[in-house]
Amino acid sequence: MTAPIFSTLGCRLNAYETEAMKELAASAGLSGAVVVNTCAVTAEAVRKAKQEIRKLARENPGAAVIVTGCAAQTEPETFAAMPEVTRVIGNTEKMQPETWATLRAPDLIGDTEKVMVDDIMSVRETAGHLIDGFGRHRAYVQVQNGCDHRCTFCIIPYGRGNSRSVPAGVVIEQIKRLVDKGFSEIVLTGVDLTSWGADLPATPRLGDLVMRILRLIPDLARLRISSIDSIEADENLMQAIATEPRLMPHLHLSLQAGDDMILKRMKRRHLRDDAIAFCEEARKLRPDMIFGADIIAGFPTETEEMFANSLKLVTDCDLTFLHVFPYSARKGTPAARMPAVKGPEVKSRAARLRAMGDAALQHHLAAQIGKTHHILMESPRMGRTEQFTEVQFATDYPEGQIITAQITGASATTLLA
Repeated sequence: MTAPIFSTLGCRLNAYETEAMKELAASAGLSGAVVVNTCAVTAEAVRKAKQEIRKLARENPGAAVIVTGCAAQTEPETFAAMPEVTRVIGNTEKMQPETWATLRAPDLIGDTEKVMVDDIMSVRETAGHLIDGFGRHRAYVQVQNGCDHRCTFCIIPYGRGNSRSVPAGVVIEQIKRLVDKGFSEIVLTGVDLTSWGADLPATPRLGDLVMRILRLIPDLARLRISSIDSIEADENLMQAIATEPRLMPHLHLSLQAGDDMILKRMKRRHLRDDAIAFCEEARKLRPDMIFGADIIAGFPTETEEMFANSLKLVTDCDLTFLHVFPYSARKGTPAARMPAVKGPEVKSRAARLRAMGDAALQHHLAAQIGKTHHILMESPRMGRTEQFTEVQFATDYPEGQIITAQITGASATTLLA
């Protein structure tokens, strides 16, 4: 039988967990199966998951189809009702070796229940899943899972559960192992990364973890932080931004909107001026710092004036990489009951935000021409700068090597060297 086929939808955390699942499935001897790791962030994400399941079932006749991830956790009955689906497993279950043992063919269908999804809110711990990273250049280390906040548009806490942290010692040992294997860059990842430590003894903060990693692992060349909630940035994190050159100067911020009333209706914990102040402070501490951000277009009750504040936030915060979400109602969330913006207007606003993002990226790319960067090679002719900007090369370099090169030009989306 053939090795399982894995398909990942959604966030980097899902991609990380897929790598862990591959190892668990291999250890269990699972074969002849298709595994779809779903996302639930929008209604569109659920639609795409169904589409992916049907496509893979057609392409792999006779294979067992296993569905997991956030959409499977929040809507198990939706996927269990699909004739293509053999089993539905939850976000906790997908990380447990015993789950994969029970999924092993030929007993996959058997007499067991089709749905294996427990109450995610009862989970109290997050294990540090030991994987070998992606490719030979960068590894992602999950240090936190779940979220204690209840933004009115978000279904993710019901797919991931409440916030749980991986103890610092476990994180340090995993990163040491990955550095010993030759990884040049480590990315700390989680659902609500800045909540790391709140459930651990002495309640350490993310900045404490960052400083400890950099102090105890001197051979780590580059440490990167994934998406954070800027309002929760602690003093030590800001200190690391100011003093640690191995902490990369790129932060992706969960901003979501630039209008105070919309932020309140989203039940966010920051206001517009908080976001601007954070970006100004971080850039003062680290002048080469650049920012990405998540922004939702067309949130319920959003007027044109309110949306204009989100557009203006791109320049006020000097954002470079935008991740734009056209608002999509998620059943069971408070926002789904609020007065909706008409669909064509939502699409129009999302397009305008993306155009702002394209212009911001072009501005950043143009400013890099003539500068020298340390670039981590992800493939023979493509690497990324410290600021995570893609660079294309005309000649080959070893994957995983950090090279020093001068930027000679730019295309629409990448730098040239």
